[in-house]
Amino acid sequence: MDNELNDYEAEQVEKIKKWKNSKPGVVSNAMSKAAAPVASVINAVIPEAAIRGALEGANELGRLLADTKGIVRKSQLNSIEDLRYVDLKICDKLANEVQGWAVGIAAAEGGATGIYGAFGTVVDIPTVTTIAMRTIHKIGLCYGFECKTEEDKQFALGILSISGSNSVKEKNLALAKLKSIHTTIAKETWKKISEKAANNRLSDEATIIMIKKVAKKLGINLTKRKALQILPLVSAVVGSSSNAWFMKEVSNAAKRAFQERWLIENGKIIDVT
Repeated sequence: MDNELNDYEAEQVEKIKKWKNSKPGVVSNAMSKAAAPVASVINAVIPEAAIRGALEGANELGRLLADTKGIVRKSQLNSIEDLRYVDLKICDKLANEVQGWAVGIAAAEGGATGIYGAFGTVVDIPTVTTIAMRTIHKIGLCYGFECKTEEDKQFALGILSISGSNSVKEKNLALAKLKSIHTTIAKETWKKISEKAANNRLSDEATIIMIKKVAKKLGINLTKRKALQILPLVSAVVGSSSNAWFMKEVSNAAKRAFQERWLIENGKIIDVT
């Protein structure tokens, strides 16, 4: 593949830059501020440990549910790896389809569980977390990246961390961590990374630490965004809209993060700053 950026790729670089510099979750933040007086009720119902438990399972379950064969079939290629070397437009088209499905299913799920108020949130947050992780892994497949190592799991969690950010500071810290993980991946061949993941526990322990950090932030932020679900008259609407916005943020973050990784690994750019 030609290492020079074409017009379309250059346009995507600008969009990645804009995404990195944008303030996170304007609509979600507005909802969280409005819900602040009742957020403590949800905090009592869903402790951080529950979020952490959901994340531990959701990352692996999301990877298993990502439907590798379906992406290969839609791309009309022979393997997921082939998507690393095709026209970026093809990858983006596949990712946009995944995004549309994810936003729709998350909204429907949020509306259904929202009917039950605070009790529905107990089911809603673990479920939407699993949908989010599935979406991240599936969008990764659209760009030729299949989760095979602990570093890949950390990369997926890093994307979720960005999506759950409620401030510029939180987002910048999450972006810096994501860049660090990608640098680690890029420094070694896939074979060496696989051997390291199989033969020592360091990367696995790093993933556990990452899960704890993401769970703490995600638990607080999702709780704030969903706190209005305890009010019967608006619970279904809040559940549906907050899930839709959260999943839009997740899928946008996944798309931009994997676009950048694709461009870097194809020698098109060093990174986007």
